[in-house]
Amino acid sequence: MSLQAKVAVGGVAVGLVLLLLLPFWAAVLVMVGVPAVAYLTLDSSQRRRLRRVSRRELRR
Repeated sequence: MSLQAKVAVGGVAVGLVLLLLLPFWAAVLVMVGVPAVAYLTLDSSQRRRLRRVSRRELRR
């Protein structure tokens, strides 16, 4: 199993646990907010690199 698959499975598991433990709106807020905050903490060169890599993978 690749690292990306493990991360995806872990993310789904955490999302399901959040939906069970928190109200729906709070779980969605956490699931959307954490990646958004993580992206905003990157500096501009890291954001550029992330966008470039993402675009390159889409072209495959």
